[in-house]
Amino acid sequence: MSILSLPDDFKGVHFHFVGIKGTGMAALTEILYARGAVITGSDVPERFYTDEILEKHGLKALPFSEKNITDSVQFVIYSSAYSVEKNPDLIEAKKRNLPMLLYSEALGAISRTAYSCGVCGVHGKTTTTGLCGTILKELPLSSQVLAGSVIKSFGDSCTMTTPTKKHDYFVAETCEYQRHFMAFEPKKIILTSVESDHQDYYPTYEDIRSAFVDYICKLPEGGEVIYCADDKGAVETVEIAKKKRADIKALPYGVKASGDYKLTFGEVKAGVQHFSVASLGAFEILVPGEHNVRNAVAALALNAELLRNEGKNPLDYIENLKTGLKNFAGGKRRSEIVGRAKTSSGQDVIFIDDYGHHPTAIKTTLKGFREFYKNHKIIVDFMSHTYTRTAALLEEFASSFESADKVIINKIYGSARENAESANVTGEILAERTKKYHKDVFYAGEFDEACELGLKILSESRDEKYPDGYIFVTMGAGDNWKVGKKLLEKLNGICA
Repeated sequence: MSILSLPDDFKGVHFHFVGIKGTGMAALTEILYARGAVITGSDVPERFYTDEILEKHGLKALPFSEKNITDSVQFVIYSSAYSVEKNPDLIEAKKRNLPMLLYSEALGAISRTAYSCGVCGVHGKTTTTGLCGTILKELPLSSQVLAGSVIKSFGDSCTMTTPTKKHDYFVAETCEYQRHFMAFEPKKIILTSVESDHQDYYPTYEDIRSAFVDYICKLPEGGEVIYCADDKGAVETVEIAKKKRADIKALPYGVKASGDYKLTFGEVKAGVQHFSVASLGAFEILVPGEHNVRNAVAALALNAELLRNEGKNPLDYIENLKTGLKNFAGGKRRSEIVGRAKTSSGQDVIFIDDYGHHPTAIKTTLKGFREFYKNHKIIVDFMSHTYTRTAALLEEFASSFESADKVIINKIYGSARENAESANVTGEILAERTKKYHKDVFYAGEFDEACELGLKILSESRDEKYPDGYIFVTMGAGDNWKVGKKLLEKLNGICA
C-alpha cells in the first residue's frame, strides 16, 4: 500500500490526528467518523471553537505524547504546523513505520474514493463550499462536503453529510497555499478568483496563477471548471489552462458570462438579495454582498451540473435549489453576526466578524455591508495578516476602506514564518497610508486601545444620516475579533 493510499472501507480503521483542533483537521475527522473510522487526536490545551465539533462525536484532544501512538493506530494524519522531527506523536509514528499523511495528502487520498469536486480561489472558497453543501442537503444526491470553517447551515459544523451509508460525491474547499490543492483529485472545479496573494510563497501574480493553471490541468479528460467570468484572473487562468488542455469543459458564471449561468443582479431589500440566473430563474440569499451572490451562482452551477451527471434536469429541482440558498446563513468569521448591543444613548450596534484579509475581500465585503445595512454607520477595526502581504499590497490595502465611515488599524498579525524585526512595514505605516484615501482613520496597535477608541466612537451623538445605529466590524485573519468581543461585553455590562 502506498503511503498516500487509504482503504476503500474506513469502518473500524484507526486514524490518529496530530493537530486535531485545526479547522481542516477537525472537518476531516468528521468525514472519517461518518464513514465509520476510529478517531483519536492530540493538540495544545488551549480551547478552540473546534473543540465543540470534536465533542459532538465524543472526541477530546489529548496532550502531545508518544503514548498516543498505540498498537491500534493504523494511520497518522498531521497538520503542517507540526514537525516530524520535533513532535512526540510523529516521532513515535515514524519509529513504528506507520503511514503518515499531511492534511492535504489525506484530503487528496479521500478525494480518490468518490466523485470529487474542488472549490478554489483566492477569495470566497469557504463561503462557496458552504453554499454548495447547503444546497446539496436539499437534493437527492449522496454526498459529503468539507468547508474551511464552521457553517451554520451544516449544524454549526465544518462538514455536511447526507444520511446515507454511501457518499458518491465529495465537495471540498481546496487551498492554493504551497500548492496544497495539487494533492486533490477533482472531477469538477469551481474557480472563484485569482490574484496576487501569499507573497511569501508566490512572489508574483504569475506564480500564483501558474499554480491554479496546474490544478485545473489535473482534471480528467472532459472535466469541468466552473469559473467566475467577472474575475480577470480567473478568466486568464482558464484561458491558459484551455490552451494546455482543450478537452476541459469551461463553464463561466457571473454578469459577464454567456450561457446557462449568466447572472443578473436584482434589488437588495429588507435583508434579502434578489438575483436571477439565465437557465435557472430567480433566487434569493440572506447574506450581504454582491460577491456572495456570485458565490451563490457558482454553487448553483455545480449542483446543477451534478444533477445532470445523474441524468436529472435541474429545472425539476428549482424549489430545492431555492430552499438551499435561503437556508444558508454564512460561516464562522464570514460576515458573522457575533452579537448585538445598545450604546449609552440607546443606539443599536450590530457586531460582525469577518475573515477578509486581502484588499479585494475587504473592499467587496464592506461594499456589501453598505448596501445591506443602508441606514447604519460602519466602523471597521482591521488587523492586517503577514508583513509580506501588507508590504506587497500596501497601496491596495490603504484604499480598500471607502465603504466604511471610520477605520481603526491594529498592529500587523505576523506569520511564524516571518521576521517582524526585519519587516519594512508596520500597522502604523498602513494607518498613515490609509489616511490618503479616508478622512477618519485611527491607529490603535493594542486591543485595549482599540476597544477604548471604539467605545468613544460609539458614544458620539446620534447621526441623523444613520438612524438605525452602528455596524462594528472586526476584519482580518488575525485575532482582533477580541476587540469586538470586549466592546460587546462592555456595552452589555458583562465586564467592567
